[in-house]
Amino acid sequence: MVFRNLTIPHELIKNSIPLPNHQQARWISSLKVVWKKDTRLDEAIEQDKRYNLCARVTKEVLNEPGQVIPLRYLEKRRERLRLNFKAKSFVEMNPSLFEIYHDRIKPKSDLVPFVRPAPRLRAFLEEEERIYEENEPLIVAKLCKLLMMAKDKVISADKLVHVKRDFGFPNDFLVRLVKKYPNYFRLTGLVGEDGKSYLELVDWNPDFAKSAIEMRAEEETLRTGVRVRPNFDVKLPSGFFLKKEMREWTRDWLERDYISPYEDVSRLDQASKEMEKRTVGVFHELLSLSLLKRVPVPILGKFCDEFRFSNAFSSVFTRHSGIFYLSLKGGIKTAVLREAYRDEELIDRDPLLAVKEKFLRLLEEGWQERKDRLKVQREQVEKDREILLAAKQQQEPEERLCD
Repeated sequence: MVFRNLTIPHELIKNSIPLPNHQQARWISSLKVVWKKDTRLDEAIEQDKRYNLCARVTKEVLNEPGQVIPLRYLEKRRERLRLNFKAKSFVEMNPSLFEIYHDRIKPKSDLVPFVRPAPRLRAFLEEEERIYEENEPLIVAKLCKLLMMAKDKVISADKLVHVKRDFGFPNDFLVRLVKKYPNYFRLTGLVGEDGKSYLELVDWNPDFAKSAIEMRAEEETLRTGVRVRPNFDVKLPSGFFLKKEMREWTRDWLERDYISPYEDVSRLDQASKEMEKRTVGVFHELLSLSLLKRVPVPILGKFCDEFRFSNAFSSVFTRHSGIFYLSLKGGIKTAVLREAYRDEELIDRDPLLAVKEKFLRLLEEGWQERKDRLKVQREQVEKDREILLAAKQQQEPEERLCD
């Protein structure tokens, strides 16, 4: 059987022909899976390129004292912001985000152009705050889940701040949540000797200790009345084929019991098949908790110690290509959860995506406004040219005819 655009049900695995012992014992690391490009999922990442650029520049300005910055200072940061054109051009292209005004850097210096948030951006920031407040229980649950999967229930505060955009956390989530939920979180610098701050889980909530796969199995059990065993949804894109030995290994691997990412696995050997299944479960859960059901691989790599990932953890995404897709778009590896997408469209939408959607609408308003303004300017230039041409024709003397 070839796995092509198919979900592999438990019944199919259960009724399949048993594998010889020497094949069952074969390690996954010895089986090779050829990477195949998925243009639809790559397109989903490509669509966010302009959004990500605008978000980076916006964050840069908002993090400045008073949320203003001299235009020439912003110009000097173009390389770090990956801005391929002049900062002034970017500001003019996004009238809904910023406006330029003139002020002095020092009391007696000359006036220079400054960049500050436009009124519409400030209105968006207020709306963003409202969305975060409405979804605070979801944010708390996500943060608890991240800590509950960590081996010591502790994660570096710096690492959490670095991934806040990927999981939809507000900028001040540590200050806000640690103070408001002391029953769940404690911020301390005593855990390590490196002087860094760490976020600890204070209390284990069993309601949070259910993965997306386990909750899906429970929902199917309630809906059908038949007990459904938690397992991965394996779907391969059209035209993708697995070699026979890899198909056999996949059947054997899927038949093994699902290991929850919230289960204590300190007893498991790092190279065991059980640990492989647990690792895949952790990655599945991390991507399920993420805002867009995809996370850059370097970001995931920051948590190797906390989640007990091996140094070669990224090979999991190609070995289990029916669960994940490893995109190379934009020169960076991105792990994508296949089941969350239909072609390039995200199916399972996080409520916190409302922030991104409103920001996109704000950007599109500005782009359309600039487009309309340029159209009016072009029409005016054409009209002025026609008037000038007509006036020139009237001033020319009539041609004299000579005998």
